[in-house]
Amino acid sequence: MAAAIVRRVRQAFMIELVDLMRTAIAPVCLLLAFFATAAQAESLVDGDVAAGKTKSTPCSACHGADGNSLSPQWPNLAGQGAPYVAAQLAAFKSGDRQDPLMAPQAMALSDEDVADLAVYYESLERGTQSVANADTVDRGEALWRGGNADRGVPACIACHGPTGRGNPAAKYPLLAGQHAAYTAKQLRDYAAGTRKSDGKTRMMREIAERLTQDDVEALASYIQGLK
Repeated sequence: MAAAIVRRVRQAFMIELVDLMRTAIAPVCLLLAFFATAAQAESLVDGDVAAGKTKSTPCSACHGADGNSLSPQWPNLAGQGAPYVAAQLAAFKSGDRQDPLMAPQAMALSDEDVADLAVYYESLERGTQSVANADTVDRGEALWRGGNADRGVPACIACHGPTGRGNPAAKYPLLAGQHAAYTAKQLRDYAAGTRKSDGKTRMMREIAERLTQDDVEALASYIQGLK
């Protein structure tokens, strides 16, 4: 009974959040754009780009020599906000994210290594791609820009920005151009509760579990095509 009440309260909260976003989406997006631009001028993480480049050699096998992965199962890291990269490496260390390859790699890194790698990948130029499935663009764009009020799904644009550039200061990741296969897996992991890097807020877990599989595929495809 208590669990059911909690679920209803959370759903009501998410629906209210969707309505709020629809009335305030323009100013919210302007603020996100401002803070994202300010953060790009100078990294929010104190690391050494040159040292990070040297330390990134093992990472390039999966994430590409320039931070743009050639395999859709591994994420692009080029241009990703340094605070987010550092936070995800910490999540692999703590077990909030699980991966048989990344966990041992992260465990071997010192705090200095993490900072250096984070600012290095942030400094790289991200690549661009086309949508994975042109047939689902309308559905993906509708979710990205407006969410789904009936299911309590807020618009992705509110946190990740109009063009998917994220917000480094808030540790909201850059998503534009990310491989659709990778994004879809992360949404499924959040929905299943196996990825917990959204912390105590459970924001991404709450959102992802309200998405259908068709929603996930459409969103992931649309995100891949964002420029």
